Parts: sequence; structure tokens; C-alpha cells
Amino acid sequence: MAAPGAQEATGERGAGVDTHARLEAARLYVITPDRAPEQVIDLARAVLRGGADVVQLRHKALPRLGLLELALKVRALTSAAGALFIVNDHLDIALIAAADGVHLGPDDLSIGAARRLAHEGFLIGASASNPDAARSAVDAGADYVGSGPAFATPVKKEKGVIGPAGVKAVTAAVEVPVFAIGGIEEANVAQLTALGLRRVCAIRALADAPDPEKAARRLRAMLID
Repeated sequence: MAAPGAQEATGERGAGVDTHARLEAARLYVITPDRAPEQVIDLARAVLRGGADVVQLRHKALPRLGLLELALKVRALTSAAGALFIVNDHLDIALIAAADGVHLGPDDLSIGAARRLAHEGFLIGASASNPDAARSAVDAGADYVGSGPAFATPVKKEKGVIGPAGVKAVTAAVEVPVFAIGGIEEANVAQLTALGLRRVCAIRALADAPDPEKAARRLRAMLID
């Protein structure tokens, strides 16, 4: 599978970028919604102007070639902004697009297998809603964990809310960065920062905002120590 720009992107893989240092410093991690590619690009551009540290391309509806083409475009935007770029689920697309990492779910390629295939410095993320799952993911090679749902969300209604305290427990269980996820918005982020949690993933709070750039800037400001 190939797309325009794919060869050039893979040639820049890991060039002079300390991905782990950037990950450690990251506060605002933005996940894109299942929308038209043009809308995803516009959103990515806006949140990057607003200070997003990480952008994850997560799109369940696009065919693989369309996802690769979109990944290459988002990679260009994140590179220009000095932000990390993560692809959800698809290790091959992440590698071809020269992404900084991949986020793997329970039904995807295993973390161990991905670690064997990926180059040095490539980030692998995992999801965990309890300390045991987080420790297992890190032991397998995960570089960071997304933990939640921190608050009620319509995205994954089947998952029980673990709350800020649950995210705090996961954070205390592992030594890698943990990003709270699930229903996070300006109105409730103070419940996380009150517990010392200053890394969050946001989807609807930015994608549905009238001005995603300003929303990203405000949200990130709330996460600064």
C-alpha cells in the first residue's frame, strides 16, 4: 500500500526527535473524530495552533488507503508544529506515515509484537482502566497509558466510569505517562488537576467547540503546573 508522499515520510523516521522527552512533557493529547478528511485536517491544524502536544489520528470509517493519505497530511502538520503524531490501531500505517507512535487496543496487534517491528524511539500506547491492566501493558512495552473513562461519555457507553480517583490509581501504578480520557472538558478538568493529574486526552471538547484553537489553548492552560 502506498500513497503520495509515503516514501518521503518514511525517510524522515525518527530524525532528531526525542519522542520520549516530548511525551513526558505532553499535557494535551487530542484524538480526531470520524469526520470527513478535510474536517480532520482543519481540526488538527486548529488544535496544533492552540498548543496540542499530541494528535492521534483515529478514524474507524475510512478505507486503509484513505487513512494513509490522511495520516501523511496530519504528519506534516504535527511535524511543522513540533507535536507528536500517533496513529490509532494500525501499526503499518503509522510506520509508513513516519508517525511517532501507535495506540493499540485489545483487538489490535499485541504490544510485544509491535515493539519487535517498530524502530527505536517509536512510541506505543495502550488503554487501561485499572492498575493491573496498566502494569501489564507497561511490562509488555507500552510507553504511555490512556486511562478512563474519567467522566461519563457517549463514545463508549459500555465502559464503566472510573472517575478521577480511578485515573489517579492507574497513574500511581506505573512509571510511564498516563493520560486521562473520557468526557473531559473545561468544566471538569479541575477535578483532575486537583489530584495532580495534568495529562488529558480530549475529543468532543475540541472537535465540537465553535473555535477549537481557542478551546485547545484554554484547556492546555488549565493543565500547566
